[in-house]
Amino acid sequence: MILIPLAIWLQPGFTSFCLLVGSILLVMIVELLNTGIETAIDYQSMEIHPMAKLAKDLGSAAVLLSLLNLALVWGFYLWDRFG
Repeated sequence: MILIPLAIWLQPGFTSFCLLVGSILLVMIVELLNTGIETAIDYQSMEIHPMAKLAKDLGSAAVLLSLLNLALVWGFYLWDRFG
């Protein structure tokens, strides 16, 4: 939540602001979906099943990719702004 006030403080243009804040919201959305997947799988059965493990791993991979997207968007913006 530190990044949204930072995005406001940096006063980027409209498009850059939308990309910066959008990348933050994307991480939150994907994390919520991942939590939903994991909760649904755990509710169905607590036994270890290869397909359940795969679904959880893919959800975690989606979170990782959204975090990578966040780092790239912010990194490219800050590089362009201060580099």
